Amino acid sequence: MKETLHKDIELVEDSLGRVLNGEILDEDTLYALSEISSAEGIDALLAGAEQLTNKFCDKKFDSCSIVNARSGRCSENCKWCAQSAHFKTGCNTYDLVDAHEARRVARYNAERGVGRFSLVASGRAMRGKALESVCKLLKEVKEEDGISTCASLGLLNEEELQQLWNAGVHRYHCNLETAPSYFPELCTTHSHADKLKTIKAAKRIGFEVCSGGIIGMGETARQRVELAIALREVEPHSIPINILVPIPGTPLGETAYISDEDILKTIAIFRFAHPAVTLRFAGGRARLSRDVQMKALRAGINGGVVGDLLTTVGSTIAEDKTLTEEAGYEF
Repeated sequence: MKETLHKDIELVEDSLGRVLNGEILDEDTLYALSEISSAEGIDALLAGAEQLTNKFCDKKFDSCSIVNARSGRCSENCKWCAQSAHFKTGCNTYDLVDAHEARRVARYNAERGVGRFSLVASGRAMRGKALESVCKLLKEVKEEDGISTCASLGLLNEEELQQLWNAGVHRYHCNLETAPSYFPELCTTHSHADKLKTIKAAKRIGFEVCSGGIIGMGETARQRVELAIALREVEPHSIPINILVPIPGTPLGETAYISDEDILKTIAIFRFAHPAVTLRFAGGRARLSRDVQMKALRAGINGGVVGDLLTTVGSTIAEDKTLTEEAGYEF
């Protein structure tokens, strides 16, 4: 037991020193960090991640809010998703969000200090007149409502992404979702390679990329590290870390919750793998206690999806502002 504890602490201290000195940790080291099991070793890992966040990251909390631009009837068979047409979940369905309502939400968030507004849409890709309408809406939001814009509209090609860019949207969101080795177990209607194709097209145009995934979908601890490593190819500005909310009717509807300890370890290891990138709390954090959320903020979370109207967040903008400021950030 003492030998294991000594090795855990030694591994964390060595890894921390290397990253602080500007080194990029190799894959074997990151996988080894995921195998730390002693309470003292995990505490050291979280403390090390906090040091890295303090050294490499801005103290301004990177907040964003989202509106679902199109809901339900999605052609893709992602096993976690309530909006897939392959599963009976009873989710709300509509073709395109009302522009006036979206503008109202954007202004509401801008007035409360939220930094970015994003439209997300169900479906493999938003195209044609629907994409033109979304581009018009996002252009108006950026120019008239005083908030930066982002979009998550599926597997767009370069021409479609250029339409967004021309509308003033300069950040695009496309999650890798999970480890490349595990993705085929969760979705067969598109691939990890399809995701990368869209991301690379966005980067060629000049977009900042927001790309992360969902943890707690039955993947192993090593596969969470595999996702962190795969994201190095993407070089994202922001990595959303979602925690699975099992949705009745989906194939993952009965999945047991991932433990708080595994969530915190994952966040810490992502910080060791991506020292200067924004790690963003996204869906699923509603089930976490305030204490666990505070530990996550200190261990590496320095951004988040916020919003009084977002049920998966489970907190208000005011509550998030208080929490993040207590953790030492400027909201």
